[in-house]
Amino acid sequence: MNQPADPSAPPPASPSSDTTHFGFRDVPVAEKQKLVGEVFSSVAGKYDLMNDLMSLGIHRVWKRYFVATAQVRPGDHVLDLAGGTGDIAALLKDRVGETGELVLGDINGEMLRVGRDRMTDRGNVRGFEYVQCNAERLPFPDASFDLVTIAFGLRNVTDKEAALREMRRVLKAGGQARVLEFSEVTAEWFKPVYDFHSFKVLPKLGKLFANDSASYQYLAESIRKHPPQDALKAMMQEAGFERCSYKNLSAGIVAIHTGYKI
Repeated sequence: MNQPADPSAPPPASPSSDTTHFGFRDVPVAEKQKLVGEVFSSVAGKYDLMNDLMSLGIHRVWKRYFVATAQVRPGDHVLDLAGGTGDIAALLKDRVGETGELVLGDINGEMLRVGRDRMTDRGNVRGFEYVQCNAERLPFPDASFDLVTIAFGLRNVTDKEAALREMRRVLKAGGQARVLEFSEVTAEWFKPVYDFHSFKVLPKLGKLFANDSASYQYLAESIRKHPPQDALKAMMQEAGFERCSYKNLSAGIVAIHTGYKI
């Protein structure tokens, strides 16, 4: 496996703008990666607990459905980007079996360390590799993987278009890319409730359980800045994916986007 590129190197600036969003703030493009890194270094130790509190445990159902409906077989080589604490990779392990291989990629070293330790504690050792890498510049050869997944990570990437192109590049012909991400709520009546939970309840939970309200304020804001369902589908098509589609879960709180490399 190739050595990963330096994940601390700032991404190239967008040709159309030298600023991007960090939650609801505009920041220089070169600074977003550092700011996002600080958020996830802060929340790494409480990440699973906070996910349970934020979603009332429903994130575990979303993740199981995400993996259960993925195109993956025993012996496949799979890349899970923004692998975090290893939830997706642990579920995928049952699908790829003893002959498959799973690579957990994450730009944040602290999240990757927590994920590796927890996977080891669960007895998940064989068939796993951990790579600190930037999704915008993946350190893998073309056509390396049968499946590439990213769950709750794409919205934190500075250049999402570049990340999608890289996901396609490292896929084998016929391979599938899957994106699980917070999206745009479809039920109008539910939007005020969801906003109240996101901006009033979530930061308080962060303060109470992780002693960090600011990071969870950012996470709520980042959801609102993420492209809605049809926009992300169009971005995947622009990146070269074929047969792109999406499926809303929980009234659009999250959506699963799928694309193929033909």
